[in-house]
Amino acid sequence: MRDVILEKSKALLPKMVAVRRRLHKYPETGWLEFGTASMVIERLQELGYTITMGEKAVKKDVMMGVPSPDVLQMAQERAIANGADPELVKKMDGGLTGLWGDMKCGGGDGPCFALRFDMDANDIVESRDASKHKPAKEGFASEYEGAMHACGHDSHVAVGLAVAEILADMKDQLNGAIRLIFQPGEEGSRGAGPMVAAGCLDGVDMALGIHIGAQADNPGKIQCGARKFLATDKYDVYFKGRAAHAGFSPHEGKNAVLAACSATLNLHSIARHGDGATRITVGKISGGQGRNVIPPNACLIMETRGASTELNEYMAKEARRIIDAAAKMWDCEYEIKVVGAAPSGESSQEMTDKAVSIARSLPEFTDIRGIEDFAGTEDFAHMMTSLQKKGGKATYIQFGTTLAAGHHNEFFDIDESSMVNGVRMVCLMVWDSLEK
Repeated sequence: MRDVILEKSKALLPKMVAVRRRLHKYPETGWLEFGTASMVIERLQELGYTITMGEKAVKKDVMMGVPSPDVLQMAQERAIANGADPELVKKMDGGLTGLWGDMKCGGGDGPCFALRFDMDANDIVESRDASKHKPAKEGFASEYEGAMHACGHDSHVAVGLAVAEILADMKDQLNGAIRLIFQPGEEGSRGAGPMVAAGCLDGVDMALGIHIGAQADNPGKIQCGARKFLATDKYDVYFKGRAAHAGFSPHEGKNAVLAACSATLNLHSIARHGDGATRITVGKISGGQGRNVIPPNACLIMETRGASTELNEYMAKEARRIIDAAAKMWDCEYEIKVVGAAPSGESSQEMTDKAVSIARSLPEFTDIRGIEDFAGTEDFAHMMTSLQKKGGKATYIQFGTTLAAGHHNEFFDIDESSMVNGVRMVCLMVWDSLEK
């Protein structure tokens, strides 16, 4: 069966490339993955998986950072215009784009192995320079202005569907159950929480998350576990002041932009913690109404991070204190909306060791790592820690590729042949765990 997995994964590369390029051309950001999810559902149903979707897969009242109704409707109409099933899209009203597919294997009395594949794109304008950017040159660059698959989630979906096909073919040689989780809103740490709350990990014994590239920055490298995911809180902060004529009566105004600017400068002055890495970023600041109007409104798009959940809590507490003080300084009101959050976490040693052993059996991997510190935030940490609290095991694998540019960059692109290695690792992990 191992040889079948190796051969089948290679044979599926053209299909994976086609899926990846379609998704790259039509990228959908968090809670807007209507077309992507519809395509995934249709394919999983063809392969015999039982689908859980809509309100059964995403707990609506714990969703964060959901776009406005107008944006949601636009994305639904756009997805349908590009071939998505209208009935499936309708079932995802409100941004309920998460789903999972279940398949019983053999006698079905063995453990349940869950695999997480994220689907969302980034809020980035993709390069149109055909001389430097392969997607632009070959005609699969983003057609959705302001959205781009600049982190590789398009390839994760392609890998997930190839894995689904291989595992469906070998289900009689396995014993237990497979759950394929296709998650929205990983960017911004929004999607895992509502899916966990809806039950995506119920009955699950083991879980695996993957990422192409990231810390595995060359085709021969694989990192089989991770620890110290940066915990995070994502905030949209709205300052409300009072408009006034900037010439006749500036004293009657309350300057929300100055409140936001004061907050921004002082947020970046928070003392770093001695117990570990901490981060804070105001990624976007906007506000005001006109050149000669005291600005009555301003908004900060920001985040905190920490190498542990406790360190992030320290940063978040300090951030809230400073925002409150800045608002009081300029006599403005404010509102903080939490639009995303994720904890820290650490891979289970047993599953990491299994991944290392499997990677050593594949000659493609020449630089094999175990559990190492993770340099960023990953929404899978929420799933991993949730499952571990219930006695389950989980790990996070990064498999290497050649990158045209760094993640979250307008020139980001991957070596598509690397997807084969991802499929092989995932399928062999399942085979090793559920083999009869």
